[in-house]
Amino acid sequence: MATKLIYIDDSGAVETGFILYGWIGIDVAQWSRALRCWLDFRKTLYSETGIPADFEFHSTKFINGRDRPSVNAAWNRSKGNRRLVAQQALDVLASMPGSHAGAVYRRTGKKGPAYAEERASVYEATLHHLDRRLAAAGDHGIIVMDGDGSDPSYQREHRKLKLGTRHIVEDPWFAGSDTNQPVQIADLLAYTAYQCVLNHPGKKFMWDWWAQRLPAAGAPGRV
Repeated sequence: MATKLIYIDDSGAVETGFILYGWIGIDVAQWSRALRCWLDFRKTLYSETGIPADFEFHSTKFINGRDRPSVNAAWNRSKGNRRLVAQQALDVLASMPGSHAGAVYRRTGKKGPAYAEERASVYEATLHHLDRRLAAAGDHGIIVMDGDGSDPSYQREHRKLKLGTRHIVEDPWFAGSDTNQPVQIADLLAYTAYQCVLNHPGKKFMWDWWAQRLPAAGAPGRV
């Protein structure tokens, strides 16, 4: 019986109709080892690429070349450099002690407020998916999300879980991605999983990243 910290972030867009949640679950007993694995990667990355260890990975910007992560201007101009780092990061996550990655998604034709309602519905399905996994293993989990907690829909979905049987405990905890490395990991997982299911021709280089880099996670599941 273990307790998991499950760092989760969303991806998708109204224009494509996709709504996706990706996560990294870390066994609390191995949290220090898992974080050390990631921080060692960040340290090595700085020495090899000039990307500071405290630089915030925001995958949409980083992979698509819309920021200046490295102190080396020439490095920043190469999208190939960025793609290689993103793949290296996924490789690190695949071997991170006491952790597991996952993602689920849904595609909808709803727009406007209806899309926001569907997004809450997908989070509810995600929550039940994770709760069932924890129950099957005899574990408990705490959700940590990117943000400030101003969206009440997340808390509402947690409180719908039956108190007597739920394995996800507490309301979601919130942490800013600018200062929280595991939340940045969740962002990377959510964005790359989104590209795997979206199959946009312009992002074909990412279509098989999950299959190749995160085989134990399995393909993002439909909910």
